[in-house]
Amino acid sequence: MKKLILFAAVCLLFACNSKKEEGKAAATDQKTMADSLMEQVMDGHDAGMSKYGKMQGYKKQIDFLLDSISKLPAKAREASAPYQEKLQAAGQQLATALAQMDKWMEEFNMDSAATDLQKRIQYLSEEKDKVGKVKSLILESVGKADSLLRK
Repeated sequence: MKKLILFAAVCLLFACNSKKEEGKAAATDQKTMADSLMEQVMDGHDAGMSKYGKMQGYKKQIDFLLDSISKLPAKAREASAPYQEKLQAAGQQLATALAQMDKWMEEFNMDSAATDLQKRIQYLSEEKDKVGKVKSLILESVGKADSLLRK
């Protein structure tokens, strides 16, 4: 009888420890996922910010060119109208990209839901998507401005 009780106690002890290990493994997996998402969010941010200065420079160049075109004689302004439209569109796209990056950075909360891994994973997943869209907008606007200004 004593052996049976001892055996049951040992089995119960192993079962409890096994549950604890499973819980720890799940928590570690979630922490790893949250860390991975944070890294992806920051990679998107860094990629966008690496073009920030170039965007500002292109925006200034475009504004300068538009100002110069506006001071040309009427015939020259008319002749450059298609180029002027492209410059305006590129300038607007750059301004939008700059504003979107600024807005995202203002709203991003690095410590959001730090005590609740499920909420943190959801938040970081959403932020990864947001910063990905901003990064794409930035890269597209820089590409268009670059090709337009090199002509």
